[in-house]
Parts: sequence; structure tokens; C-alpha cells
Amino acid sequence: MSTMELFATLWPTFPHFSRFANDSRLAGIRLNSAMMETSEIGPALAHVGPAGSVPLWFDVKGRQMRIVAVRDDPTRLDCELNHPIHVDTPVVVLFKAGEDSAVLERVEDGGRRLIFRGGPAYAVRPGESIHIRHPSLEVGGPIFTDIEREKIALVRAAGFQRYFLSYVEGRRDVDEFRDLVGPDAEVMLKIESPRGLAYVEREFRKTPNLTLVAARGDLFVEVDRPHDVIPALRTIIAKDPEACVGSRILLSVVQEPLPADLRGALQWIAEQRPDAAEISRILMRVLHRPVPSCADLCELAWLTDIGYRRMLLCDELCLKGELLGTAVNIFDEFRRAV
Repeated sequence: MSTMELFATLWPTFPHFSRFANDSRLAGIRLNSAMMETSEIGPALAHVGPAGSVPLWFDVKGRQMRIVAVRDDPTRLDCELNHPIHVDTPVVVLFKAGEDSAVLERVEDGGRRLIFRGGPAYAVRPGESIHIRHPSLEVGGPIFTDIEREKIALVRAAGFQRYFLSYVEGRRDVDEFRDLVGPDAEVMLKIESPRGLAYVEREFRKTPNLTLVAARGDLFVEVDRPHDVIPALRTIIAKDPEACVGSRILLSVVQEPLPADLRGALQWIAEQRPDAAEISRILMRVLHRPVPSCADLCELAWLTDIGYRRMLLCDELCLKGELLGTAVNIFDEFRRAV
């Protein structure tokens, strides 16, 4: 594959969805329903309207551990998981892509209820994923929950034939998913854990309509040591020359520290009680960086040099049309340059 392709992550109800659904510079749009109830899927798909020019892919959650309910307890985090687990406790659990953590005290209710010593620094909401890197961890139950099966049925009925599948760790995951979506569906297999990497090395066989994804958002958190992500990326592209690399790309467009004077200005603005639209405009002027960092451009070049020709932008970068527009512009110019 010589042509470079860029994928974005959006949802049909985003105000900037229609703009990018017809942007020829995008090769695909991934629809992520992780934070959506099943009842919201149908109405959201109705927003798609007439088919845009950019192919749509639906992201399916497999064995990934996600919070489905949080109990009201001000003294500690007490929550319910989508999958039952077994793990030796006490153990550290990571939240917010590894940026927050808490100690899991015990597991109850057949492995679905997690009770912590206190809790993480930031609030935890249903739909969020967690990471437990202890070797004793076992994720039980069916790979696809009843809720996820309902979502798959809804999008299949809407005509979807392209999917991303999260946390693939074995051939069984792929076979069971094929049973749900049909043998002709195009499937991107997200590799997000050491067990997923072991599957790539030992079991994966490249076939039509089956593509690997180096899903770095979670993979970087799951590997034993930070630099282990480098051989992981090489392994995935070696096994599948059509592989996609996703997340943690062009983050300098949005992630910039605020100088003290700007933080003070934002505090003053907040006290004036502007409406939500004005707050959004203010934040874009402060946080939006139209010029990427040198490191981000060099990373794009390295990923290209080792063979990647497909890249997926992370959810956070795609939440605002201004940020996504900047990222698409930068990638398009990079694509022309190489």
C-alpha cells in the first residue's frame, strides 16, 4: 500500500460530523459508542442521513473491561464491570489511559463488583475503561456482552459492513465476531495488550477483509515498560503490511500547558458566566495549536518509515471540529511531503 490513509473517530450527533463525512482527505470514520446506551444507537444513526463519501466503521467492544455502573459512596469507589474478573488483590488499577489510579481492595458479586481503597483522583463514569496489568488477571464471561450484541444487531440492520474490534487476544475472538457480523464484513483487529501481541506473533494469519490495528492508546498503557511499544509496533506491521496505527498521533495540536497568566484569565472568564458556545470559542483560542510540534511530525515520519500507511486519530482530538480540521490539514500536508 503506497497511498497514506487517515481515519477519524466521530459520532453522528457531533455538529461537525457532516463536514468530515464528506471530506475526501479521510479514508474512514470510526463510530465509537463506548459511552452510549443501546437506546441511543438508532436515533444517532438516523443523523447520518444520506450516505457521505467517507466510509463508516463501527467500533465493537469485546473483552475490554469497562465500568457499567458506579455506586454512590463518598468514601471510596464502588463500581460494576461489564465482564466478571478474577485477580489477586490488593492490586493497582489504572484509569484515564494510565493518568490516574487506585488500589482495588476486593472483588465481589462473582467478579463484577470492584471495591477500592478510597478512589482515584478524578471521577469515574460508566463507559470508561480500566487497566489491570497484574499477571493473575482473568477476564471471564462471554466475549461479547448482551448489550454489545444488541448494538451489533442494530448497526448490522442499518447496513454496516465495516467494523473495528477492540482488545483482540486470540483466534476465538475473531471467530465469534465473524459469527455475529458475517464472513464478508471488513474487520480491523485492535491489538491493545501483551496477550494481543502474542496472538499476532503466534496465531494471526492475514486474510482478505482482516486488518491489524496497533491501538497505541491502550497498548502503551498495557505493555510492561514504555519502550516495549516500539517492538510491538514493528511486530504488528511485519505481520500485516496493511496494518493501521492508531491514537496518540498529533496530540500537540491540542495538548499545550497553560501559562499562569492564561489560567488567571480563564478563571476571570468563568466568573463572568458566559454561555457554553462562548466558552468553547474561548477554549479554542487558548488550547488550539495550529502548528504541530517537531516531535509529532518526526513521529509520523518514523511510523511511515517502518511501513504504516494507515493512521487513526484518537477520540479526544476529534471531539472539536477546529482541532480535527487542523489535524487533517497537517496530515494532508505531511502526506504530500512524503
